[in-house]
Amino acid sequence: MKQWFASLFILMFAALPVAADNNSSKTTVLVNTNQGQIKVALDSEKAPRTVKNFLQYVEEKFYDATIFHRVIENFMIQGGGFTKRYRRKPTHPPIRNEANNGLKNVRGSISMARTSDPDSATAQFFINVKDNKSLDHKDTSTNGWGYTVFGHVIEGMDIVDKIRNTTTGAGGPFVGDVPLEPIIINSIRVLPDARFPASKQTNNSQGE
Repeated sequence: MKQWFASLFILMFAALPVAADNNSSKTTVLVNTNQGQIKVALDSEKAPRTVKNFLQYVEEKFYDATIFHRVIENFMIQGGGFTKRYRRKPTHPPIRNEANNGLKNVRGSISMARTSDPDSATAQFFINVKDNKSLDHKDTSTNGWGYTVFGHVIEGMDIVDKIRNTTTGAGGPFVGDVPLEPIIINSIRVLPDARFPASKQTNNSQGE
């Protein structure tokens, strides 16, 4: 009788749903542009400081009506810092670089833009349109720190490619690489209850 109860208990326990591993949970944001929508899964496990910073700007609706102001066809598309009239938006203080988190600047990954100072990233970000190994972390020197990857595109790479193929030239204070027809970020919003497996950045990888 005891053996029967023990077997029943084991079967009942085995049937219980297993709690989702936190590593499999990703905050997902929808980047709504005038060219279409891009879904991005953020990796708060590998880049906690960077994701927290990015989501603060999202919550504040900072990115609404900003532009992709720098587009290089075989490199990346960059935005999140300027209005449609090329006015730079005021930001929070810069954050510390997390490029040594193991994530790579492969096609479809999203990374923080910065100056030559490794710890200067604020609000601007870019999406890699090809594998950009030169942007990866190599060492802790100023030139070797690299650019922090903090997520990857899970839907909408066709929109990213549409943006990368736009005609560019001079615009505002920039002498080149500016879309001649503005690429507008209408909004960036967090999508509720979205779960995705651990980093899929290699699935988007198409080295050129």
